[in-house]
This record gives sequence, C-alpha cells and structure tokens, in this order.
Amino acid sequence: MRGSVFGKLLGTAALLIVLFTVLFPIYWMAASSVKVPREIIARRVTLVPQSFTTQHYEKLLSASNFPTYTVNSLIVSLSTMVISVTLAVLAGYGVYQTKFFGSQTFLRAMLVAYAFPTVLLIVPLYFVLSALRLVDTYYALIIVNVTLTAPFAVWLLQAFFRSVPQDIVDAALVDGAGQLFVLWRIVLPLIAPGIAAISIFCFVTSWTEYLFASILINSDALRTLPPGLAGIIGQYQIDWGLLMAGAVAVTLPVVIIFALFGRSFVSGLTQGAVKV
Repeated sequence: MRGSVFGKLLGTAALLIVLFTVLFPIYWMAASSVKVPREIIARRVTLVPQSFTTQHYEKLLSASNFPTYTVNSLIVSLSTMVISVTLAVLAGYGVYQTKFFGSQTFLRAMLVAYAFPTVLLIVPLYFVLSALRLVDTYYALIIVNVTLTAPFAVWLLQAFFRSVPQDIVDAALVDGAGQLFVLWRIVLPLIAPGIAAISIFCFVTSWTEYLFASILINSDALRTLPPGLAGIIGQYQIDWGLLMAGAVAVTLPVVIIFALFGRSFVSGLTQGAVKV
C-alpha cells in the first residue's frame, strides 16, 4: 500500500516537474509581452506583470513586417501539408495494395533520412535548387518541407492502411469500383485519425522550420515567421517586448491547433504505434 502511494506521489511529482519545464517558458514569454519595457529589463524580476500594455503587439502589427511573414508562413505550411498528405496517401495506398518483395524494407529505408542531421542537406539542396532557379521562392521551401515530412507521413499511414479490412476493399474492386474510388470513399474515412495526425505534423513542422527558411530565402518580402522574428534581434540592442509579442503570435496557432485537434493527433500516433 505504501509502495503504491509512494509511486503515485513520485509520478505526480515527475509530471508536475515536466509541466513546469514546458509551460513556464510559455508563461514567461506571454507575461513579458504585456509588460512595459522598463519592467522587462528591470533588475527586480516580476513573475506576475506589474504593468499591462499592448504596445508591443501594436508595434508588431504596424511597425514590422509580421503580417507579411504570417502570410508567407501560411502559404508554405498549408501547401506543404496538402502536398505531403496527398503524396503520403497515394504512396501509402500503393504500397498497401502492391505487396511487392521488400516493401517493409522500403518503408524502413525511408526513415533513414531522419537518422542524419538536416544541416548536412543544406549544401546539396542549395546547389540543386539554385540550378533550378528556385532559391528565394516559395517553391524552394515547399519542396524542402515536403522532403522532410512526407517520408514519416507515409510510414505512419502504413499502420492505418493495414487496419483496413482487405475483404471490404476486394469486394468493392470485384463490384467494378476503381482504385481511386475505393481509396476516396472507403479507405480514407477509415484512416481519418491517421490523416489528422500527419496533417498536424506537416503543418507544425513547416510552420516552425527555421534552418532552410533562413538560407533559401533572401528577400524580406518572402521571409517566413521564424527567420523574420530572428531579424528583430539587432546587433547592439534587442526589443524584448516586440520579440516576446512575436513569439507569442507564432506560438498561438500551434497551441490552438493542438487544443482543437490534439486528441486526434495523439490518437493517430498511438494507434499507428500499436498497429505497426
């Protein structure tokens, strides 16, 4: 009995520590975004804001290119999500229906790309995209983001395709239905949690991607949010209030997505892990 109580207390304490580690930086960022500048840089740290101002958000919207960065990020992230999900569904269904020799090895081989640091891909990708004259365009970021997200999406969807009863698919094919009709009307509704999981994964990965966005985009008019906010940091001084307001604005869509669809995302990952 004592061991059980002690285990629960230890687990609760560990959970609280993890929650504090994850949530406190977000709280500090949000609290700092509504403090006046003198309170942000004051020697006496205030956990609860002693002042309240919206000047940093007003400056973010009116005196910076944040709206442009937001539109650029939405274009890149949504395009990446649509293309990656479409490719993952078609490729995953093709592997599921074609039972060729070495298919499982092929699926595992796609994940080898994630074993290497993405920084190793910068130089070869830059040369390829430069030769195609795609540097400093939306297409460069979309291609890179699809390359980084599609393999995992295909691998994850395989677990859901295997959960679809083969008898249903075979019966529809015997009745004269085409493969695309079977995929659209029968298979996709059955793997909806997997579609939701990979959609969130692709969008959030593209929304927060910084490395390639800072190298492949040169013009400020095409810059996305992560490198755009990095430009707020000056050489000799930093507007901390503006930076914190921008960080909150970037984080807010991700928080909203997980608040609305987080259960589907976790359900998709856990179901996929069990069915593999």
